Amino acid sequence: MNIFVIMKRTFDTEEKILISNGQIEEGGAEFIINPYDEYAIEEAIVLRDQHSGEVTVVTVGEEEAEKELRTALAMGADKAVRINSEELDELDQFTVATILGTYLKKQDYDIILGGNVAIDGGSGQVGPSVAEILGIPQVTTITYLEIVDGKAIIVRDVEGDEETVEVSLPVLVTAQQGLNEPRYPSLPGIMKAKKKPLETLDLDDLDIDEDEMEVKTEVVEVFLPPAKQAGKVLEGDTGNQVRDLVSLLMSEAKVM
Repeated sequence: MNIFVIMKRTFDTEEKILISNGQIEEGGAEFIINPYDEYAIEEAIVLRDQHSGEVTVVTVGEEEAEKELRTALAMGADKAVRINSEELDELDQFTVATILGTYLKKQDYDIILGGNVAIDGGSGQVGPSVAEILGIPQVTTITYLEIVDGKAIIVRDVEGDEETVEVSLPVLVTAQQGLNEPRYPSLPGIMKAKKKPLETLDLDDLDIDEDEMEVKTEVVEVFLPPAKQAGKVLEGDTGNQVRDLVSLLMSEAKVM
């Protein structure tokens, strides 16, 4: 079974993030594999171990993204591919999907996995867009996956409920929290990752028309959420507290 995982390098939202001139200061940010993509990588490795075959992790990014690709290899993926984006001034979901779709068109795949969303952008559009480019079925927000006789039996999260889907391969799926528990790279895995193949491709290698690379979205503003203000303690009896609360909701919170 040929399994591909589309992966994104994202900043760690648990770390302190600084913004300067409308951009995140990458120099002081900690970067990781997008957590939802970790579920996809783990599931790909499980499928490979069950059905044999190969897991290839693919990302679009600059040289720094090779660190996260090596982490995926240390987890157990067999190969990694970085499609170099240094020539591009801007990237958006459409551009990334176009690049990944063009690359995958030339590959032999049975199933493609990705994260449901990226924690930095949160659009959830890259995976479905790649499936559209490839002309294959897609199932999003999956929490269970089993391959039987050339078909995928899938359970997906639907706003707190579940939906069971059966679809023929090839298919693209996006992983939701609860699909599995991603493994930590072991020391032997880290050592083996150093010898596993990591291929770098330029955009010229994919023969993509420059007109197809024009971004479709515009970032208007990047900002941190406002700092939380100290709470207020209402004094007096219950009647006074209710009157003060209603007054504050009208004058300060402006929700009434």
